[in-house]
Amino acid sequence: MAVMAHEESKDLTSGTLVIGLGRFGSAVAVTLDKLGYEILAVERDPARVRAFAGRFPLVEADATSMDALEQLGAREFRAAVVGAGSSLESSVLITANLVDLGMPSIWTKAISREHGRILRRIGAHHVIYPEFDAGQRTAHLVGGRMIDYIEMEKGGFAIMKLRPPREVHGFTLEDLDLRGRYGVNMLGILRPGQPFEYAKAQTRINPEDIIIVSGDARLLEPPLNRTSSARIGP
Repeated sequence: MAVMAHEESKDLTSGTLVIGLGRFGSAVAVTLDKLGYEILAVERDPARVRAFAGRFPLVEADATSMDALEQLGAREFRAAVVGAGSSLESSVLITANLVDLGMPSIWTKAISREHGRILRRIGAHHVIYPEFDAGQRTAHLVGGRMIDYIEMEKGGFAIMKLRPPREVHGFTLEDLDLRGRYGVNMLGILRPGQPFEYAKAQTRINPEDIIIVSGDARLLEPPLNRTSSARIGP
């Protein structure tokens, strides 16, 4: 298939290849471009190519074809993001092609755990589950006091931004001993109209504050995202 460039690209060697401009792929491409990273987007749907033409370096090509990938110089890129997850066959073929090309870092979208297992077996370095992860994150946010939640690894380390429970109001971190009692760490605090403050033993938590804590995801929520009236302080 012919590869048609829709923008005069920069030097994209060692950049990131973004394949598929659906909601996930286009969000990745737009964000990477805004952050100043070198990218090349690849999309086989002419309508989508027209919609994004001129916004970032973009070619119309079918990445399930090894010939097309060779023509656009895919071997020169340091990483690829495969956003064509809605079609299991396409994402598997594209990922397999990238593996055969020796792509150093392959990030591929999956729509199910089974899909993800297949992608890992054929060589994807990272498998992303946007819908599942967004749903899980929303559940965390809706379920309690959290304002933001980032799980760095499944069932592992997480960072939470939340309103402090009433039970900790007026106490210092030394009083609360969150690490000793619950195995979680307070990283810092945001007070209205003031810059971010790193947490210290003498840091006192006020009702209007926003706190940032980290630790094992399984340990964070019980003490800090609850609404019970149990006393945490001494």
